[in-house]
Amino acid sequence: MQIDLSGRAVLVTGAGRGIGRTIAETFTREGARVVAMDRDAEALAGLHAEALIDLALTCDITDPAQVGEAVAGIEERYGRLDVLINNAGINAEGPLETFDPALWDQVFAVNVRGVLNTCQAVIPLMKRQRAGRIINAASFAAVIPSVDAAAYGASKAAVVQMTRVLASELGPWNITVNAYAPGMIPTAMNGFSALDEDAAASKLDQLSVRRWGNPGDVANLCLFLASDLSEYVSGALLDVSGGKFATQDPGAAWRSAPASPPADADTDSGH
Repeated sequence: MQIDLSGRAVLVTGAGRGIGRTIAETFTREGARVVAMDRDAEALAGLHAEALIDLALTCDITDPAQVGEAVAGIEERYGRLDVLINNAGINAEGPLETFDPALWDQVFAVNVRGVLNTCQAVIPLMKRQRAGRIINAASFAAVIPSVDAAAYGASKAAVVQMTRVLASELGPWNITVNAYAPGMIPTAMNGFSALDEDAAASKLDQLSVRRWGNPGDVANLCLFLASDLSEYVSGALLDVSGGKFATQDPGAAWRSAPASPPADADTDSGH
């Protein structure tokens, strides 16, 4: 069986840039009819002009009315919605002792309430068609949070639990719900690309696959979760982090491993 998303209607939130943009482009290349949603109309216009998506919708996912109107338009245009990818998210950092409650609310408004809004808008449509895929962006921060990032970690942990509950609630309608947890993928939000050499090496030592992730790694996982190949996967948090903290010190294996296999090594797997 091959991954085939030809003709499927796919909604991607936060699609104007970064990982969301790559997801939208990747699904378009796989034949899907991609609806890209973002608050940034200019970024969406670029995607649409380059024919990297089928439809661009400017929408604030924290506003249930805007989301409902957008989904109604999608149903009118396509008659269905096969996949929802809740990629949109924001971060705000600071120690909890002095953290601004307004910032906390803003992070939860986008990362949690935004996911709730889009899910509530698409679920009736998916129930009527008795099929659907909902894929939510969590984060490795939902597994192990970072200092000064409690709002982000807590919001993403909430997304994981929402995902699990929805997976059971929607199972009778053949709707699967899963979440993905990206690891260290340099984006404008996390600043990994600006780290100096020592700081970058320290971060990479946390990974079993010792390289920075890229948006395509996430997009490929989303392709699987959106496809028929994943029909028995639901309620899962799938880690796409290069094996981050698979052990306490993944970097130890890299420090002790030879730089390359010996010249006389037999690489034929049949021997």
